[in-house]
Amino acid sequence: MRERMIAIGDDFWIENADGDRVFKVDGKALRIRQTLAFEDAHGNELLKIQERKLSVRDKMAIERHGDKVATVRKALITPFRERFKVELANGGEYEVKGNIVDHEYTFKRDGRDVAKVSKRWFRVRDTYGVEVEEGENDILVLAAAVAIDQMTHDQAG
Repeated sequence: MRERMIAIGDDFWIENADGDRVFKVDGKALRIRQTLAFEDAHGNELLKIQERKLSVRDKMAIERHGDKVATVRKALITPFRERFKVELANGGEYEVKGNIVDHEYTFKRDGRDVAKVSKRWFRVRDTYGVEVEEGENDILVLAAAVAIDQMTHDQAG
């Protein structure tokens, strides 16, 4: 993924290891709440990421056709490193820990690593990779990484 400060209305592509454009994140312009449509390469909406402002903690909902799939929440207390939780609607959760701002973090489920986010794999500035273990929902993990990126930039900006 290519990182950049994303304002409402901005779009960006997620590419696979071969450099093919696989998913598009479409920032929906002129909305009160920030909304991102996660689409396949043909423009079909797979998931929608929407911020939820009226809560104690920052959170974003990930929805599929109006049904909540997951909720991404920033942890209340983060003494040394940032932490997020991705609560899955069908049960379970991902714990996300590491250096979120620098894109060096891990998704864990039931104590095992299921995805890793890293900039170290790339020499191109403002690019980072997401490696998802086989058997995990790669689209959901990618959408959660985008949501975390949005929440981190909103906080920093």
